[in-house]
Amino acid sequence: MPHINKKVSNYDKTIIYVRTVRKICRGAIRSAFFKRKKLPMFIGKHVDITHKEKIYCEKNIKFEDYSEIHGLSTNGLKFGKNVTIGRYTSIRPSSYYGVGKIGYGLEMGENSSIGPYGFVGCSGKIKIGKNVMIGPRVSLFAENHNFSDVSTTIKEQGVNNKGITIEDDCWIGSGVIILDGVTIGHGSVIGAGTLVTKDIKAESVVYDKREKVSKNR
Repeated sequence: MPHINKKVSNYDKTIIYVRTVRKICRGAIRSAFFKRKKLPMFIGKHVDITHKEKIYCEKNIKFEDYSEIHGLSTNGLKFGKNVTIGRYTSIRPSSYYGVGKIGYGLEMGENSSIGPYGFVGCSGKIKIGKNVMIGPRVSLFAENHNFSDVSTTIKEQGVNNKGITIEDDCWIGSGVIILDGVTIGHGSVIGAGTLVTKDIKAESVVYDKREKVSKNR
């Protein structure tokens, strides 16, 4: 754990310590059936964790309050050391009920984080590198619905998956949406609110300039 700022009062330090100890205790208890774990682990209140036998964790993992870690996947959820999953963030590789295709899963490198209210739809493979900062309300969708056949419903046409890769040392701003098939090169910065539909070259700075385009299916 990093050192607390010297300007923090003793009263506030006490609050921080108490909350942290509670998270460590939850981490020790609730990680009992993980496929692999290294303590300490920090688990906040009301964290929903399922299919623990598919979850791999190095030390100092933080699942913050109200996050959802759904482990049902073919390759599992793999978190490197010092990874943080923010409050209300959902990681979902598959249906809650196990119907349809079982998703691939997620890999996150060490020192990476996902901010509050994120959504990681990892039915296709999602790989996040080391030292990646992902801001609040960022959504990743490693899946697309097929819709080319207009004679039947989109729901009946199934899905396809290419996967998403975010390489090392990237900063993904608040509200970014990353769609299936995208690779974001190392050292890139994606500005808040950007819709990413194509590969981003390494060391790029990208800001969204949305244009509405209508076309017939």
